[in-house]
Amino acid sequence: MTLLKCVVILFFVIINLTLPVFSGGLPASVQQALKRAGIPVSAVGVYAHEIGAPQSILAVNTNVAMNPASVMKLVTTFAGLELLGPAYTWQTVIYAHGKLVSGVLQGDLVIKGYGDPKLDLENFWSLVYRLRQTDLHKITGDLILDHSHYDIPREDPGAFDDQPYRTYNIIPEALLINYRTTTLHFIPQPSDNTVRVVVEPVSDSLFLHNDLKLTRNQCGDWRRLLDADIHLDQASNRRVTVKLNGNYSIHCGKKSYLLGLQDSATYTRDLFKQLWTQQGGEFYGNVIVDNIALNGLTPLKVYESPPLAEIIRGINKFSNNIAARQLYLSLGTAAETDLNRSSATLVKSDAAIKQWLASRQLNFSELVIENGSGLSRKERISADHMGKLLLAAFQSPVMPEFIASMPIASVDGTMRNRLTGTAVSGLAHMKTGALNNVRALAGYMLDQSGRRIVVVFFVNHTKAASARTAMDKLLQWLYAR
Repeated sequence: MTLLKCVVILFFVIINLTLPVFSGGLPASVQQALKRAGIPVSAVGVYAHEIGAPQSILAVNTNVAMNPASVMKLVTTFAGLELLGPAYTWQTVIYAHGKLVSGVLQGDLVIKGYGDPKLDLENFWSLVYRLRQTDLHKITGDLILDHSHYDIPREDPGAFDDQPYRTYNIIPEALLINYRTTTLHFIPQPSDNTVRVVVEPVSDSLFLHNDLKLTRNQCGDWRRLLDADIHLDQASNRRVTVKLNGNYSIHCGKKSYLLGLQDSATYTRDLFKQLWTQQGGEFYGNVIVDNIALNGLTPLKVYESPPLAEIIRGINKFSNNIAARQLYLSLGTAAETDLNRSSATLVKSDAAIKQWLASRQLNFSELVIENGSGLSRKERISADHMGKLLLAAFQSPVMPEFIASMPIASVDGTMRNRLTGTAVSGLAHMKTGALNNVRALAGYMLDQSGRRIVVVFFVNHTKAASARTAMDKLLQWLYAR
């Protein structure tokens, strides 16, 4: 045997010993994890591509249109950054509809919203504080909430999964205060063997009956051990009673349970009165959702939201559905900046997304976007096109803001408890997605050589909830390959 033949044989032996074994396009470790989970390869779409490389590392069922769940937020947030800009802010405009004399408004106060996705408790407090600094201290009329900037169909909040009070099902509103969210904080009290429940924000229209029993069992899935019986007073449609029953373990520590219990008028009325009074203001009127003519009125105050670059961190890291939907609705009016801009519609947003993709030579013929958040049974995109979108985003001027908005493996957001103690810890920025029969993962990671890789992993199957191990195995394989 010649020396050259020996070298060639030795080369192939070394290659076969050092490279990981995989078949069917997927590494063996990933295939094994899928098999243990009872998920066929035909139910997954997997794409991996090193930045700058001419060919993909992996491409399995990449042309199949699949439900991406919350990974669809990557399309919405990338489009938002490019169409609106990282410094974009939303305005909430306050008008005095009446005479303002010596700090007394003889008429109504009107608040017109333009879709601020983050008018949360802290920022609404700031809005009220700044309004108070205008020397207005007494409102003799009503507080009028103007939602007219959104021209969208009326929706049933329970239509998606028959959970109308869960906060992820809250419907977009052009003037959405604190996501209309009521937080119940559960605090174990071992001294008297009870569970203390603190309501935030406090509401005069919310009545709580706490019959929770403190136990010393394992914490586990504590939400399933709770029973929240919610009763809406049909006569007034504003008074809500919540009866809490069930068990709560002392080992759970302090936990928070979020609910959307009240309509916009009721929620805003109680919160505004509380904050306005704390600032030394007077208001005894009602809160009304209405659209009145504002022509000729000079704004009393214009409140600016935090910048988009900050807002998308909440959208992607913590998968905020309602903020994603509000951002999506803003895409159709991106070119309009004056206060008389046209109404936001889903049709305009859909057209804006398609035009934006076309301008980047990205032809996603299978793409279906219902609301931009991924909380949908209709939304579709292929793993290949999600991967191509992420490759394009890496070459975009907004790439730093985009990647920074994604959860980091074992560090924060929805990836905080993923891949802890592995080599991938801290090296993967990944957006997760979860619906019944859907699990998804997409983003960027660094391998052991410092190469950045785009990764997409979609699972559409009845056993999708068991796909987490396979997804984590893929990231570990890509890191070590």
